[in-house]
Amino acid sequence: MIEGKAIIADGNGNQYFDSISVEDPQSDEVLVEIKASGICHTDYDSVKHWPGPFIVGHEGAGIVKAIGNRVQSVAPGDHVILNWAIPCGKCFQCKIGQTNICEVQSPVIHHGKFNAGHAALNSTRYQSKGILRSFNLGTMSTHTVVKEQAIVKIDPSIPFASACIVGCGVMTGVGSVLNTAQVEPKSSVVVIGAGGVGLNIIQGAKIAGADKIIAVDISETRLEISRNFGSTHQIKVQADDKKMESARQIIWDLTGRGADYAFECTGIPELGDAPLRLIRNAGMALQVSGIEQEITIDMNLFEWDKIYINPLYGKCNPNVDFPKIINYYKSGELKLDELISKKYSPEQLALAFDDMLNGRIAKGVIVFDE
Repeated sequence: MIEGKAIIADGNGNQYFDSISVEDPQSDEVLVEIKASGICHTDYDSVKHWPGPFIVGHEGAGIVKAIGNRVQSVAPGDHVILNWAIPCGKCFQCKIGQTNICEVQSPVIHHGKFNAGHAALNSTRYQSKGILRSFNLGTMSTHTVVKEQAIVKIDPSIPFASACIVGCGVMTGVGSVLNTAQVEPKSSVVVIGAGGVGLNIIQGAKIAGADKIIAVDISETRLEISRNFGSTHQIKVQADDKKMESARQIIWDLTGRGADYAFECTGIPELGDAPLRLIRNAGMALQVSGIEQEITIDMNLFEWDKIYINPLYGKCNPNVDFPKIINYYKSGELKLDELISKKYSPEQLALAFDDMLNGRIAKGVIVFDE
């Protein structure tokens, strides 16, 4: 057993950094010393709305400290990225290649409802009791025990802070472009919301060879940042323009008929139909941010032959996609270091949330023992 520390959410909207005990890994488990954990809106929502107590965090990278006797893919000392959509490899979805929506181990329930996903492996104890962990990971902790399928070995030259964000925000953005939409070269792409995920959609569109990559946001700062990640055009809109009327006219002027692809990355329910408003007939609209509220959509927006999809995690197959993303990074095609606006200590999570919610950062990372 290892004594460590973790950011604990109490279920009442509060979080604090406190001591935990982590058990040795069982046969198919891996003990990881976490070095960096990304911060995203899901972490904020979980702290504010999920029942507690539980350990926060689902984007992590670190070093393998110990393995169970059946583990074959990693060894102590290996550097790894953690993957929250853990595939079992045996269920219906895994067998047809949809490992991101595994019916057994992923936080996605096969009836279609998205589970809060902080079930316990009984591997971590807090105040002498077992404690739940966000998405079966709990990456905002010094140590965690996870299933072997939840980790992917990486080159040790990759900085932990840059590696950890691959585990959700980068994978969601780049994967939604390359795996889900399969954006064509020379095409036009609109990205609604130039935050962490939006910037990675922009990067994915650039890798795919899109000709026009149009960022739409209410923030001049975020639009300016988007230039550095590949946007070719930037459109500032007003917060109350939920029908995207001003942006639509500019996009039609740029493309002639509407964009080939449009991605919604804001999480604002009123913008759930926004990508449909900005694409051409037979174009593709992707609602990437995971809006879960009930909304009303004018069915006329689906005319003619438009496709609307709500992808999860960029159709991530971690053993295939994480190495691809790292290779894009190593070749200079994908920026990871530059995405990280600020690093925080575990005691600064409240500050990190405030910076994120107020648009001061593209991506924040909690670092341990830097």
